Amino acid sequence: MIAIIDYGVGNLFSLVSSFKAIGVEAVVTDNEDVIRAADKLILPGVGAFGDARRKLAQTGMDKLVMQEAAKGKPIMGICLGMQLLFEKSYEYGEHDGLGLLKGETVPMEGTLPAGYKIPHIGWNGLIFKQNNPLFRYIKNGDFVYFVHSYYVKNCDDSLLATTEYGPELTAAVAKGNIYGCQFHPEKSGEVGLNILRGFVDL
Repeated sequence: MIAIIDYGVGNLFSLVSSFKAIGVEAVVTDNEDVIRAADKLILPGVGAFGDARRKLAQTGMDKLVMQEAAKGKPIMGICLGMQLLFEKSYEYGEHDGLGLLKGETVPMEGTLPAGYKIPHIGWNGLIFKQNNPLFRYIKNGDFVYFVHSYYVKNCDDSLLATTEYGPELTAAVAKGNIYGCQFHPEKSGEVGLNILRGFVDL
């Protein structure tokens, strides 16, 4: 069973629908017992980093995620959920992340060439940087759907894939039992479903 952590942030039920489409049980929950009993965890997120980080702390989900990560349970962050896995974010100030991966989240503004719109919204191809079973059912160059204004940098030890939007930006990460997708698998058609299949089969 996949537990999608409900801490008040994220489009959770589209994720449930995506797992249902591949024949996998997924539940949206803030119940600690259910989360501890789950085979794998999804940390979703939309909106501002600071708000999401506070909600994680207020609900106690931050400590629970770190405890489950320390046990070796596979965890995948999606969009803002991925950014929360890292050490810091500089979105509207400086905020500490969960620190499960090395790196920080920074604004695209000042990084992208003139003429590139922020937020980055749309379909872009993945550029694989390492082999990982998360991507066993997709291929280099497959397109996925992004919506973001911030990106993770200085994450070379976990970098799994980039996408080209002006420069190459971090698109996915993986280290040990920790995974992250800056894009939305649940909005990325068959490619996204195949990424979720890869996560289920880890």
